[in-house]
Amino acid sequence: MKKLIVIIIILGAGNFAFSQGAVMTKYFEKYSSDEDFTKVSVSSKMFSLFTELDANTEDEKEFLDAISKLKGLKAVVGENVESSESKKMYNSAVADVDKEGYEELMTITDAEENVKISIKESGGKIEELILVAGGKSKFALLSLYGEIDLKKISKLASSMRVHGMQHLRNLDDDNDNDRN
Repeated sequence: MKKLIVIIIILGAGNFAFSQGAVMTKYFEKYSSDEDFTKVSVSSKMFSLFTELDANTEDEKEFLDAISKLKGLKAVVGENVESSESKKMYNSAVADVDKEGYEELMTITDAEENVKISIKESGGKIEELILVAGGKSKFALLSLYGEIDLKKISKLASSMRVHGMQHLRNLDDDNDNDRN
């Protein structure tokens, strides 16, 4: 029985690594057994189940359209990380994101928290959005992957309660300002 479980985990890890970038895979595996970190994994099946709901308003239709093209969401969140460790984790994750060739969209730095949002594109379409956040005793790494429309994702961010998602709300405003 143990061998069967190990084989399933190995096959699942291979599929997970194929479906999204190495950065998220590294951190998800690193903190998988650490009880001080919350790990969130939302599959494409979960997103597809949402699309079967009836939309009554235009906002609901936009929300369902945005999630219909997503393949998954992964997050690793530490709420009670030692302050010095949080800074090291943030810097390490940012270095990993940069090394993997993600393009920076936005950086927010203040006394409480540092946030960097980056994307990976292919053929003019955003395939993955990755958010790294670190602050006083907090660390979050979030990856959203699939076909991503930033305007729609900013609306999605408003409805999700995953640490760090609130920073995605600003993407739509920043992109509109960049175009002006």
